[in-house]
Amino acid sequence: MTVRVRFAPSPTGMFHVGGARSALQNWIYAKQQGGVFVLRIEDTDAARNKPEWTEGILSALDWIGISRGSYEGPYFQSANAGEHRAAAARLYDSGRAYYCDCTREDVQARTGSQHQGYDGYHRDRGLGPGPGHALRFRTPDEGATVVVDLIRGEPTFENKLIEDFVIARGDGSPVFLLANVVDDMTMGITHVIRAEEHLPNTPKQQLLWEALGVKPPIWAHVPVVVNEKRQKLSKRRDKVALEAYRDEGYLAGAMRNYLMLLGWAPSGDREIVPWSVIEDEFRLDEVNLSSAFFDEKKLRAFNGEYIRALPVAEFIDACQPWLTGTGTIAPPPWQPEEFDADAFAAVAPLAQTRIAVLSEIVPNVDFLFLASPLIDEAAWTKTMKDGSAELLDDAVAAFEALESWDAESLKSTLEAVGAERGLKLGKTQAPVRVAVTGRTVGLPLFESLEVLGRERTLTRIRAARLRLV
Repeated sequence: MTVRVRFAPSPTGMFHVGGARSALQNWIYAKQQGGVFVLRIEDTDAARNKPEWTEGILSALDWIGISRGSYEGPYFQSANAGEHRAAAARLYDSGRAYYCDCTREDVQARTGSQHQGYDGYHRDRGLGPGPGHALRFRTPDEGATVVVDLIRGEPTFENKLIEDFVIARGDGSPVFLLANVVDDMTMGITHVIRAEEHLPNTPKQQLLWEALGVKPPIWAHVPVVVNEKRQKLSKRRDKVALEAYRDEGYLAGAMRNYLMLLGWAPSGDREIVPWSVIEDEFRLDEVNLSSAFFDEKKLRAFNGEYIRALPVAEFIDACQPWLTGTGTIAPPPWQPEEFDADAFAAVAPLAQTRIAVLSEIVPNVDFLFLASPLIDEAAWTKTMKDGSAELLDDAVAAFEALESWDAESLKSTLEAVGAERGLKLGKTQAPVRVAVTGRTVGLPLFESLEVLGRERTLTRIRAARLRLV
């Protein structure tokens, strides 16, 4: 048997990080088993679907390493509508489903302590198809449905606690439960790997598989992804869009690595490991049962480690979208002709050790490419206090006299200026840093001044001094 897994997102919004994790788990499992990864776009909610959301799914999968052409699909659920309706008709013809014209209010009026949900009112009333007549599955009265799950063992559901659920609406259109089952049958899916939030629907789906005469797939329900309050990640409340992390400057390798740790861990006391190790060691039966905490701070730290591990040339290339404003990245505050590739290359090794996401490169280096620095007014107020004007005067005079404009000479010169005033280097360099870069923190000051050059450095210090008059 060839293993066939599927990832079946809905194109109704940005690509959820939880969905990205499921895609990766399915991808790895298929690869380990020599199987096939199928992408199915569940696009039957026409009111909410947009073509750009589908493209967003494809590009997000590309980014995390599941590239177009390496999987089967994408298929679109809407293209299989005929099969969905045919399956509903077979279930009705075989007596496994019946029509019901109860409204929601009717159901609620008859729901008492002895019933949970619909009470089977129309089971044996012989109602036929017609406008407003929903098709309900006839759940067995006796026994239990056992779900064989690679992660959760064999969850058992008593059939008497499963209501006769709707499989086709009053207009004849099949609901998600049936469409999902029929699609998996049509595509020969052998393993369904998905989040545990779908587990309550699984006995219903398994009953549908069996009623349609097909052996159910093997299930694997991975833990749900939650926030710091142990609430399921929500698009409305939490930062969950994979594209947002990509555009902020998270590396695909770091994101892949981190997502795979949500509910599973590689061998040994380690978390940051090569992707080849994850592909080799990941096992569905080793996935934890407890919910998985998506810790953005930890992801950020992961990404910083990945950035620092890049060869400098690769780091320079990775920064280009933020330096040039290409793709979905906002343009930087400088004009294209102001950018100096050689100057950036000179400071890139310094920046690489200080940023955790690639978008942070812009505020770290913008002073190099702007005619004048972008002044952080809070930093200015905090730093430019009594004595700063005189200190800047002394710094200008000392720097003008320098024979060699290099970081070591600049540091020793400013250190001497501060010593004459009884100041340590940290206090001495703070006004100079704000004058030249506009901020109190950033790249090492003296290396920055060396790259910026004598003329531009002195011009900025003099401008700051005039502002203090």
